[in-house]
Amino acid sequence: MEVRVDLDRCEANGVCVGIAPDIFDLDDNEELVISSARPPADRWDDVRSAIAQCPRAALTEHP
Repeated sequence: MEVRVDLDRCEANGVCVGIAPDIFDLDDNEELVISSARPPADRWDDVRSAIAQCPRAALTEHP
């Protein structure tokens, strides 16, 4: 599984960073960076929570 961000939708609110800071981060330009597009299986609960709570629905899960 892979997580992707639509940077046109992302407002860099940081909700995902608060949920899974080891997966998501904001760079110096306040753009979202995904450290691992294919997070380990044991991190997917938090990744899915971040996807669900994204205020702009900018995060998506892909097989």
